[in-house]
Amino acid sequence: MTTFDERERAFETKFARDEEMAFRIVARRNRLLGHWAAGLMQLTPEEAEAYARSVVHAEFEEAGDEDVVRKLVGDLAAAGVEIDDAAVRRALDAHMIEARRQLMQAQ
Repeated sequence: MTTFDERERAFETKFARDEEMAFRIVARRNRLLGHWAAGLMQLTPEEAEAYARSVVHAEFEEAGDEDVVRKLVGDLAAAGVEIDDAAVRRALDAHMIEARRQLMQAQ
């Protein structure tokens, strides 16, 4: 195997690891965000866990964060919690940082 082939394989491996980590960070962020929203809606611990899972699954509806933001704003409004897109996006950013921190500590 040549040096070029070894470098190419190393870059491919790093790319795959980076993509997996990015996926795990977003999934963790969405789970944390689901628990945050569940707290605002005053759900029971069991309901909060189920809701957090539903937020994680909402990520797969379309590319980007819009589906998650739309779900949270809609669910919070339906529960009588007054909140706007900007507040949800701020929470999204804060939980992204926390999710990254948690996964980095776990490694």
